[in-house]
Amino acid sequence: MRYAAVPLLLAGFVAAAVPAQEKKEPPPPDRVTEEEKALVDLVNKEREKEKLPPLKSDARLRKAARGHSENMAKQGKLEHVLDGKTPGNRVDAVSYDFVRLGENIAYNDSGTPEEVVKGWMDSKAHRDNILKKEFKETGLAVATDGKGVKYITQVFAAPAR
Repeated sequence: MRYAAVPLLLAGFVAAAVPAQEKKEPPPPDRVTEEEKALVDLVNKEREKEKLPPLKSDARLRKAARGHSENMAKQGKLEHVLDGKTPGNRVDAVSYDFVRLGENIAYNDSGTPEEVVKGWMDSKAHRDNILKKEFKETGLAVATDGKGVKYITQVFAAPAR
């Protein structure tokens, strides 16, 4: 596995892994898959260990994450900035007001949700996003390309309200 991180309020990326399979149709934007739920639950368990409140799932952040995961899968790229759009641009596009924002992404072609979260926790920038006490809400989405490679985006936010 290969890991790299981009510090800022945007965490870097993780190369982790999940078994190859046929491309599946993406779930409707308002539906959370079992894998997505498992990833959010695992992230919240890491927060619990540090006595932090769980992140609440937000449909708008999930929509931003889903669009980015699908775009990464379509282009076969693991990048925070695609087509000139940053995480902030994508979150603005779903009308979510924030004061602080972060993003973790992962490429996964043969691993489990546990391995993805472990990879994030082993990376300082990713871990910092997961454990940032200011973050209160999240959106997470997984998209799979035609070769079965999964692209995961998790957006973290401190809402402006």
